[in-house]
Amino acid sequence: MGRTPPAIRTIDTRRDDARAALEALRRQLSPSGDVVSADGQARTRAVFGEPLTPRQVVERICQEVRDRGLAAVFEYTEKLDGVRLTPETLRVGSEELADAARHADPAYVETIRRIRANILAYQTGILNRDAVLRRAPGWELGLRYRPLRRVGVCVPGGAAAYPSSLLMTVVPAQAAGVEQIAVVVPPTRWGGYNADLLAACHLLGVREVYRVGGVQAVAALAYGVEGIERVDKIVGPGNLFVALAKKHVYGEVDIDSIAGPSEVVVLADWTAHPAWVASDLISQAEHAPGASVLITWEPDLIPKVLEALAEQLANLERGALAADCLERFGAIILTADEEEAIALTNALAPEHLHVSTADAVRLSGRLVNAGAIFLGHETPVALGDYAAGPSHVLPTGGTARWASGLSANDFLKRTSLIHVDRRGLEALAPDVRRLADIEGLTAHRLSVDIRLAEPPEPLDDEAGTLASGLP
Repeated sequence: MGRTPPAIRTIDTRRDDARAALEALRRQLSPSGDVVSADGQARTRAVFGEPLTPRQVVERICQEVRDRGLAAVFEYTEKLDGVRLTPETLRVGSEELADAARHADPAYVETIRRIRANILAYQTGILNRDAVLRRAPGWELGLRYRPLRRVGVCVPGGAAAYPSSLLMTVVPAQAAGVEQIAVVVPPTRWGGYNADLLAACHLLGVREVYRVGGVQAVAALAYGVEGIERVDKIVGPGNLFVALAKKHVYGEVDIDSIAGPSEVVVLADWTAHPAWVASDLISQAEHAPGASVLITWEPDLIPKVLEALAEQLANLERGALAADCLERFGAIILTADEEEAIALTNALAPEHLHVSTADAVRLSGRLVNAGAIFLGHETPVALGDYAAGPSHVLPTGGTARWASGLSANDFLKRTSLIHVDRRGLEALAPDVRRLADIEGLTAHRLSVDIRLAEPPEPLDDEAGTLASGLP
């Protein structure tokens, strides 16, 4: 007797409004900040004495940390995490980091080193470079990139240890040349007291690690408190509260994104292996929550995938969690043809897109909205999650329409450079004067006229470039 597959919703675009159904699904997973479980509501009342929304919780904690500094960080860590921190236990000591690395499994150490090399090779390879453009004699323009000075990295640690998240945030920052990287991680056995995670920090050269998580950690990084210097940018995944906290402090500092739960779309045709498709759907659903969607124009594939889902879920440690997630947030969509499947995929703009078709490279040119695209049957999403090279910090919730995944370039500042001599000034002056007159900004015009009123100095370079040049 076969196992019972999960009751995952099936949508036939020839009968159903697929976009409306998927938009409703996406709203369920959106970081709107207004929905919280009964257990969460009870916890909020216990801590704050009233039933606040997650957004209100974030505003309250951030304001307290801003006003009271480290005392508020310690207070909320004790109330929310059940851990009493002190100035001495807040930061992980350098010897503790080194000791964790010394006692780590040698195979694990080599894995961290290999993955770091993969990420570093990719991130340095795509790094933006300075540019100089000579527009005309006496007129040079440039674009200069410099790394941020100091970055904060949030690493989850509530339910499991995530050295992969450490790698995918720290190494891109290092590739960009960021000198100071401060890691915050909850004070749990999966976080700030996890030997594997601490070993990874040491192996990556991170020496600034703090045992604090959640909203209070984001606020401490953004505003600065006693013992934790404020940062220029905060990156890294987290739960709804962390996402809302990053949104709240944006403007004080930069952030990578306001990420929601993990999601995958598998675009499959008749050549896809049903068991492989099922494994990709489950791999994101086991994040719990996570959204997993199969889009296909092959009706015969669907029952085979359902059968494979039932078989695999029954034998996985997190199978029950993943099955519940597939039923709540998953979908199988049957489209009329390949064209409709591509259009629907672009409309969804998923975080992860696995193209499991006969000619994945051909289709990839028409797939324009996705955080990361995995091409071919033998390229599971887990490769990107763990080891391939691009960061797994990716846009969710349809934001891949306009947002991109984290990369080394996100840790660089751009500065434009403009350098002219008398020839360049004379070439640009008429247009500057005209616009200044239209806008009534007479001092703008004067700043040009006063220079041109002076007799020209001899030019050092008659060949058409400035004598100094841009760096």
